[in-house]
Amino acid sequence: MSRSGRPSYPHVHQISVSDGGVPKRPVFEAVVTKHGLEGDRQRNLKVHGGPDRALCLYSWELIERLQDEGHSIDAGSSGENLTLAGLDWETVTPGTTLSVGPEVRLEIVSYCAPCELNGQWFRDGEFSRISQKKNPGWSRVYARVLAEGIVRPGDEVKMMQA
Repeated sequence: MSRSGRPSYPHVHQISVSDGGVPKRPVFEAVVTKHGLEGDRQRNLKVHGGPDRALCLYSWELIERLQDEGHSIDAGSSGENLTLAGLDWETVTPGTTLSVGPEVRLEIVSYCAPCELNGQWFRDGEFSRISQKKNPGWSRVYARVLAEGIVRPGDEVKMMQA
């Protein structure tokens, strides 16, 4: 543990679910399946969900930097299921494989385009602040589930070798 009380290794900062839409609310643990987190639902299945978009991931450090810029975003606000801390987010790109806790394995499949529902968390509604096209390295990512299991805040996250 670091002096801040956070683990000093890359880890799950928060797990978030909703009955559709944003923000997603934190939960103590979740079962990860090939279809996403149990207890989570996406409102628009044309752009969210499915096996190649089973989970949405985002960086806690980027959220903190966005807060420093004056945006009201927080963990789960932008619809991510797993808010991860301690990773070099610019290296979390399509093709990357992550282990999360002792069981779960994920493959990053694509960047997640932000939608207007995220505008409420951004000054002047500028949700494009987290667009990969407009601000490379600031996007959320979608992941495919390679191995199912239970995740909890504090679970270690490791980038796997290809």
